Amino acid sequence: MAILSHVGGLFTSWVAPLIIYLIKKDDADKFSAENAREALNFQITLIIWYFACFILSFVLIGLFLFWVVALANLVCSIVAAVKASNGITYRYPLTLRLIK
Repeated sequence: MAILSHVGGLFTSWVAPLIIYLIKKDDADKFSAENAREALNFQITLIIWYFACFILSFVLIGLFLFWVVALANLVCSIVAAVKASNGITYRYPLTLRLIK
């Protein structure tokens, strides 16, 4: 479930990590809940970044930054999934920890 929360974020944004977090947060398996929480926080932060890119697109820099954010999403999600498969909770860089 931990790997699915990271990879699911690539395809469903915040929906898959939220569902996994809500299912696993009270279980004895804290590893999946921690990974789902990290993935959810990252996806929420990405929404904020995409909104900032939209605003900055009126100055044309946002168009470039949009692709940077999308690439960061892809790379970080893959790295997080690999770390989760090795039993390590990955902490995404530059992520707001909104859900604790």
